[in-house]
Amino acid sequence: MDLVEIANALVAHCRNGTEREALDTLYADNAASVEALPFGGRPQETVGKEGITGKHDWWDSAFEVTGGDVVGPFVHMPDRFAVRFSVQGKDKASGETFDMNEVAIYTVADGKIVREEFYNEPMPMG
Repeated sequence: MDLVEIANALVAHCRNGTEREALDTLYADNAASVEALPFGGRPQETVGKEGITGKHDWWDSAFEVTGGDVVGPFVHMPDRFAVRFSVQGKDKASGETFDMNEVAIYTVADGKIVREEFYNEPMPMG
């Protein structure tokens, strides 16, 4: 698959709720996932499909997604693309609701996603 095919496939999986299939088919075994900051006691960077799957497991156990949107992909040749995510959800433990917006930058090599980096809106301080 080329960059555009991979980008379109990932966005389709995100829209369809089949992100796990995307991990199995589109990601390199040693892919890295980097969050904007450490969250929920988890490291900022996770390496390997197993670790990224574990990150998804943690998210699914902690939060309920109640709405959202996926916009993109936005391609930057020869090896990157971006996707904008908006998520509405609820913290399962506290019941608090949230709105989150982030941009993800994906790097592709040898027909697989090898790195994803998430950029979040700044949180209010104080």
